[in-house]
Amino acid sequence: MLTIDVVVPTYNRSALLKKTIHSLLEARVPRGLEPRIVVVDNNSVDDTQDIVRQFGGDVVSVRATKQGISSARNAGIAAGRSDVIGFVDDDEEVDAGWFETVHREFQDPLLDFIGGPCVPNWSVPAPIWLPQGYNGAIGWVTAKARAPMDAAFPGNLNGGNAVLRRGVFERVGCYAPQLGRSGKGLLSEEDAEFYRRLMKHNVHGIHVPDLIIFHYVPESRLTRSYHRRWAYWRAVSQGYLDREIAQPVTYLCGVPRHMIGTAARSTFHMPRHLLARGKDGKAFACELTLWDLAGFVYGKHMIKMDRFYGEKGAVPSAQSIFPMRLLKGRDREPTSVLADRSTLAAEVERSA
Repeated sequence: MLTIDVVVPTYNRSALLKKTIHSLLEARVPRGLEPRIVVVDNNSVDDTQDIVRQFGGDVVSVRATKQGISSARNAGIAAGRSDVIGFVDDDEEVDAGWFETVHREFQDPLLDFIGGPCVPNWSVPAPIWLPQGYNGAIGWVTAKARAPMDAAFPGNLNGGNAVLRRGVFERVGCYAPQLGRSGKGLLSEEDAEFYRRLMKHNVHGIHVPDLIIFHYVPESRLTRSYHRRWAYWRAVSQGYLDREIAQPVTYLCGVPRHMIGTAARSTFHMPRHLLARGKDGKAFACELTLWDLAGFVYGKHMIKMDRFYGEKGAVPSAQSIFPMRLLKGRDREPTSVLADRSTLAAEVERSA
């Protein structure tokens, strides 16, 4: 019997969360798989708890008081007990065959993790100006052919549609708590940073095109202003990570030279693309490269992360993140995230 905890972090999205839970309960569960749904409430002030209680024993509720999606996912890991851990966001619905795909793939004892496409569930028709290369702003992960998720893979493991063996977290650690949305900004890159550690430890994963989720795209995300904010804050996160994990490229004033070159070329070509404004997203994509550059500079040289995550002490190093660093004030680090799981859950509950 294969067991799976499906961790659903949530923050003030009770109506969407209800749809997420329904999709999980209605998905086909093959013989030989035992699922459990773990909803992690990250300080919601709406009727989230009332919604969860409607499902009775079908859903386990966990509370994570340290704000941020990474901390919420880590609380779900700590509260889990199953062989594998799946992650689905609270604005998503799983495909009816999602559990069947998980069960099929994890029959391979050498497989450590899988990821799959995130298909947009549009609330309104998509605007024609959506820029190429910025699908992440709306959580759109296109389906690719089945392929190993290694250093050559064109993407990373999206935390909104990922399934991993529990032992992976013992090897590489949990999600970086100083990255990801916190309610105070559109900081991101928690998935990219986690994927780097998967690659560093040679963890074996596969992109599975039929591991499908449907991601709700509200009208508020289909605006140019939202895309500007998203591009800027993603680049801020990249700049922050670059303080300690430099890229194998040439730098100029602490910034990758190719990023400066891209912004310069975009500035040159933007007037031509503006003539086609409304026909495609090329002009807007050029503009977003300038937001990329500005955000990277701010993240690399100026940002103070404690503003966004409420930490009183130093933010853990991007290179030295380990699951038990979530336990503030401890001098030792156990060799396994499972070694002191109950204590970790209690600390997550108490941390502010």
